[in-house]
Amino acid sequence: MSRKNNVKKAARAARKYPKIAAALIIILLIAAAVIAVMYFLKIGPFKPAAEVPPVLSGSEAEVAEAELSVHFLELGNKYTGDCTLIKYGDTEVLIDAGSRTNSAATIKKYVDKYCTDGVLEYVIATHAHQDHIAGFVGNTSDDGRTGILYQYSVGTLIQFSQTNATTQIYKNYVAAVEHAEQNGTEVYTAKQCWYETDGALKTYYLDEERKVSLNILYNYYYDNPTSDENDYSVCVLLSHVTEEKTYNYLFTGDLEEKGESYLVDNNNLPEVDLFKGGHHGSYTATTEKLLKVIKPKNIAVCCCCGTTEYSSNPENTFPAQAFIDRVAKYTENIYCTTLMLDFKAGEYKSMNGNIVFYFDGSLKLYCSANNIKLKDTEWFKANRKWNG
Repeated sequence: MSRKNNVKKAARAARKYPKIAAALIIILLIAAAVIAVMYFLKIGPFKPAAEVPPVLSGSEAEVAEAELSVHFLELGNKYTGDCTLIKYGDTEVLIDAGSRTNSAATIKKYVDKYCTDGVLEYVIATHAHQDHIAGFVGNTSDDGRTGILYQYSVGTLIQFSQTNATTQIYKNYVAAVEHAEQNGTEVYTAKQCWYETDGALKTYYLDEERKVSLNILYNYYYDNPTSDENDYSVCVLLSHVTEEKTYNYLFTGDLEEKGESYLVDNNNLPEVDLFKGGHHGSYTATTEKLLKVIKPKNIAVCCCCGTTEYSSNPENTFPAQAFIDRVAKYTENIYCTTLMLDFKAGEYKSMNGNIVFYFDGSLKLYCSANNIKLKDTEWFKANRKWNG
């Protein structure tokens, strides 16, 4: 049947049933109006996956003068691990110290640029895996132990509430904590902090004006056992109140899917300006349940991109394709510390290098190697797909 005949039939039907025709036209007009509104307001299926503007690029000189800075460190070897330095005024916080014992010297060299008094006011050990605690232990040198807990005076140390660890590195970590405690460090578990027992606090302020707070979040596995050591991770929210807004920074250690689910259920999590990618960008963490609540604007991933240290499946090497697929819905501002060249040969180089987000009237980014977004790197183009 031709289009001309269809038009004639429709015209005859409209003349025969004018009220029905008018109603159909009104319905079509309303539908068109609703679709237009949804499109221009960018809601429903017309909302783009992510409309987060790029973070402003800064400089190392600005970092040194910044009101607040958050540093994700490269660790000086081929292994993936975590170490984050937070600095506000004369107060320093160190979250984790991976990846191996020889990372201690690399960490100290970096931290000493910002911590000039030899005092770390707060240290947090998220969980008992080597790639998070080995730098606290360090090696033995002619001058003694190189570990962070031996090299600095520590005000308060907050550590995991439970562990299944029996490794030698864990035993050495316990000895390092005992050393710090004997030298005046207040040592608490995250569980003590959450329940505020034995002198521990849920919230620690980094300044007298109480503009910057270090908040210990509740993790279900502070109270309950699990076979997955990662789920014992201490979870922390750093909040910075400015005249413009409150900036939020979330650190979840290596918390996995179940742990993240409980984290969402048991805490009133805000949208965050910065998220340390869960478990080094593993496919087993940074789940949709968490992401749709925190809606991260920027993500820093502490890993060696493409490393076969934990997986030989190309899709699952850090940062995994599944991780990319999930976070791409929220932001393209994703940065990684290191790039693996050849794991067996121990060859690696900086991806972004040391990643620093800092506040200088607005949130800015400085990376020691470059500020290239992960999706724009040659490694990504060769090994991952962007589905944002």
